[in-house]
Amino acid sequence: MSNSRPDGGPEPDDSPVRYDLDGGVATITLNRPKAMNAINLAMKEALLGALTQARQDDHVRAVVLTGAGRAFCVGQDLRELDAWLDARDARLATTVRAHYNPITMALATLPKPVIAAINGVAAGAGAALAFAADFRFAADDAAFTLAFSQVGLAPDTGASWTLQRLVGYGRAAALLMLSDPFSAPQALEMGLVNAVLPRHALAVNVGELAARLAAGPTVAYAAIKEALAFAATSDLPAALAREADLQTRCGATADHHSATTAFLAKQHPVFTGR
Repeated sequence: MSNSRPDGGPEPDDSPVRYDLDGGVATITLNRPKAMNAINLAMKEALLGALTQARQDDHVRAVVLTGAGRAFCVGQDLRELDAWLDARDARLATTVRAHYNPITMALATLPKPVIAAINGVAAGAGAALAFAADFRFAADDAAFTLAFSQVGLAPDTGASWTLQRLVGYGRAAALLMLSDPFSAPQALEMGLVNAVLPRHALAVNVGELAARLAAGPTVAYAAIKEALAFAATSDLPAALAREADLQTRCGATADHHSATTAFLAKQHPVFTGR
């Protein structure tokens, strides 16, 4: 397993985001455990850098996003926010556009499967990061809250877009306005997570899924993500046209050709991502 910065150099243990590559799976770990992985400026910049590295590295075929310690991510670092308020710092007005929006776009549009391994509390922007992933596995003692309204703020990090698509408008409005905390089993019942697992089994199960995805048809996975995102805001004719374009793209890949041959020969296909 490697642990490196985007420039290829070693990444210190106290980096706000750790990046590990092993067997085609990049694990991105939010790494401020003493602050329950609260998102400060350094973490925002490092997280966007890690997602960019995962996008650009052809060796990366699946991504896991998780948190160090007992929390997944409790959202914006309110101590930093309070300091900015006191100083009338201009970054108060720009951090959503400058940081949270690019991070959300990088995560949601990554042309590789993304699994959020929710190992503890996921609150505010932290929960929204998980919602932007393709798969969400939660530890059985994880907890969630959409706490934006509790500090007088609107949602960010894509929560207004992802949440209602996962649970419906009515539930999304209630979760955002009331900010009531809810458990991992409740998240499963709402469809917010794919599975709830004992804490000790979370990493193993996520690792198995990540390895399965990394060995799969990554070009097709990217096309599936693109098709779903496009269809979510399109009419049927437009969605059909995009499907045709994407099918043409996938049909020209070596993966499609070799998998078709393997299927006819009753063999297991080997995908290369090309």
